Order: sequence, then C-alpha cells, then structure tokens
Amino acid sequence: MAIITISRGSYSKGKEVAEKVAGKLGYACISRDVLLETSKEFNIPEIKLVRAIHDAPSILKGLKQSKERYIAYIRAAVLKHLSADNVVYHGLAGHFFVSGISYVLKVRILADLEDRVQLEMERENISRSEALSIIKKDDEERRRWSRELYGIDTRDPCLYDLVIHIRELTIDDAVELICRTAGLKQFTTTPESLKSIHDLALAAEVKAALMDIQYDMEVQADDGHVYVQTHASPAIQQQLKEDILGIVGRLSGVKKTTITLSRVTPYGD
Repeated sequence: MAIITISRGSYSKGKEVAEKVAGKLGYACISRDVLLETSKEFNIPEIKLVRAIHDAPSILKGLKQSKERYIAYIRAAVLKHLSADNVVYHGLAGHFFVSGISYVLKVRILADLEDRVQLEMERENISRSEALSIIKKDDEERRRWSRELYGIDTRDPCLYDLVIHIRELTIDDAVELICRTAGLKQFTTTPESLKSIHDLALAAEVKAALMDIQYDMEVQADDGHVYVQTHASPAIQQQLKEDILGIVGRLSGVKKTTITLSRVTPYGD
C-alpha cells in the first residue's frame, strides 16, 4: 500500500510510466480527471482550472484571489483521492500538495529535449523551431508558476525521491524501479501516515469550502478537529465566526471546529 506522485513535463513519457505503474500495482491512476471532478463540484469552467495550474503568475497578475481559489479547489480534490491510498497521481503539481509528507513516493520523469521536440512536431504537424519554442515556453511557465507560488523550482532534485531519465532506461525500466521503491518500508502506509493524509485532505476541503468568505484563511485538521485562523475587524468578527461554523459544520468528517480571529483595525486607527 503506497501513494505515488509522478512529476513530468510535456512529452516526457511520464503519463505512460504512471499508467503502467498503476496497472502493475493494481492502484488507481489519476490526473486530468481531477480537473473534471473539481470543475463539476465547484461549478468552475475546466479551462480556468487548467490555466490556474499551468499559466505563469505574470499572466494572472492582479488575480491572486482567483488563482488561489482554483488551486485550493484542486488541492482538495487531489488530496481526497490520495487519502484513499493505493494511488498513482501524475501531473498538475501533485508533489507540491504532499511536499511535507515523507512516506509519499515522489518521482520526477525526464526525457531528452530532442525526443520531446520530435513528438511535438509529429503530434501538431509543425516545424522543429515551432515545437522547440512551445516546449521551452511550457517548461518555463511551469517553473515560474511553482517558483513564484511556492518558492520551489521543479528542476530541484531534492524535491523527489527518484529522478528517472528516460533514455538508456526504458519506460518498463522506470516502472520496475518505481514499483520496487514503493515496496520499501519507508513508503508503506501505516495507521499514523494514513491519519496525516486524512488530516491534510480534510483541511484542504475546509479551506476550499471557505474560499467564498475569505481566501487567506489558515486551516489545519487533527483527527476531525478543524482549526481555522484568520483576521477581521471587530465589527464583523461575530458574523464571520457564525458563517465559518455554518459552512464547516456541513462537511463530513468534521467533529469540532476551533476558530481564532486576530483583530484588524481600520487604516489610520
């Protein structure tokens, strides 16, 4: 029993590796279907979710709240799937959402630039220069997104437990390496590790549900006890607390809610 996230660039063979790993281990394999699920659950056009993940922050300049809202929704959906255990997740920054969880096996799949360019040329029926430009732009946007939002560079090998270059190693070799590593003791799910992923998933679900009230709330969970921390002016604190309790109380898995409100005073007071 394990949770595996596979980070990949376009045309890196990461999708094929993820699907084969899931098939060999008998795990669920998820990626774009999370977008579809989230789009329906929160009534958001899928294209907006795609852009929230892939567009560089500069493109969405001035839309910080909207971007963080979409990220919160996707985080909640991803962690909901991961908390079921026995799952392979590829693409859409999954490793960011579980960066603090050591027992999740985090993998990065790389491929030669020329191989990626050739695949782009064949798929889109375009010239080499056009394909190279598209891939370089896509890679840079993904790097800028992760760096500016999380302060992390996707190329940093320290983010991953395994970095596999598809060249001399084939897709099947990569699958074998990942499956063997997933069987190691440190990546095996335990009651303690399962609790931590459930706590993380519940906190993400609560934060997503509260986005319409205030986008910068801090939320944590511990065995069904939810802790919400935010700020408000004295005049609206009581109403805000009631609104939060009303929303959180409707969510399954929540046993108790503790709200901490820091005081915000009007400018000039």
